[in-house]
Amino acid sequence: MTREPTAPESLTGIGATALGVALLRALESDRPDRLFDDPYAQHFLAAVDPASTPWAAGPSPSTARFLRMMAEQVAVRTRFFDRTLLAAAAQRCDQVVLLACGMDARAFRLAWPPGTKVFELDFADVLAFKAAVLDDRGATAACHRVEVTTDLRQDWPRALAESGFNPERPAAWLAEGILYALPPEAADLLLDRITTVSAPGSVLALDHMKDSELLRSARADISAELVDLWRGGPTENLNAWLTRRGWQATVTDIAEAAAACERPIPPAFDPARADAGRGWLATAHLPKPR
Repeated sequence: MTREPTAPESLTGIGATALGVALLRALESDRPDRLFDDPYAQHFLAAVDPASTPWAAGPSPSTARFLRMMAEQVAVRTRFFDRTLLAAAAQRCDQVVLLACGMDARAFRLAWPPGTKVFELDFADVLAFKAAVLDDRGATAACHRVEVTTDLRQDWPRALAESGFNPERPAAWLAEGILYALPPEAADLLLDRITTVSAPGSVLALDHMKDSELLRSARADISAELVDLWRGGPTENLNAWLTRRGWQATVTDIAEAAAACERPIPPAFDPARADAGRGWLATAHLPKPR
């Protein structure tokens, strides 16, 4: 029996940014020069009552400026992570872990190598909503997809292990749109936990952003709750932060990543603007012992 989608309580307030990202992915997928295709993003939005979130109503006066600020960043970030995860899966990382996955449909839309197992971690209501929408569309995962009901503030490594994750095998990790919403100590704990359960040869992909006058103002147009979304994340640069825990990191400024995709620099991260911030994409590898 098909489950009727119910808008999850976890996707209200700050959690609703998962729907904002879905809207940006839907808009990118409609472009003739799109950097990726996410045919499911619009279905998540269509399943939500527009009265419950500004994102489900599509672009509106309240969301327009924020969408302009972030559209290119999300487009470039999504393709960057798509390629990073597929490359890792092709190089022996047959376990892929999507932390706080939200409306991420990579398990369905990417061409995973045979035998790939994708673990999706999020709140129970978020996973149930997503599964109901995908079931309603008759979507079939292109991998072995495992839902892991958990909270990143709790003992999520245990929940992951109980769902079949093997810490003795290399894994590809994705922390997308997470770090900036964490206070420094929570960001450190997240990385420490990832490192503890990562076998040599594992890959970690993540992004981070610095807040700015421009972003705060755009968020204020939507909701007062979103103004306080940025909690700082790591207190040191990503390269040093990752290296101290044994990862070999490559960090790319979002402006450089956009140029590589022949896209304009996202306004919120344009170094030519005094009111803009900085944004980065990073990949890191856990080397094998010598």
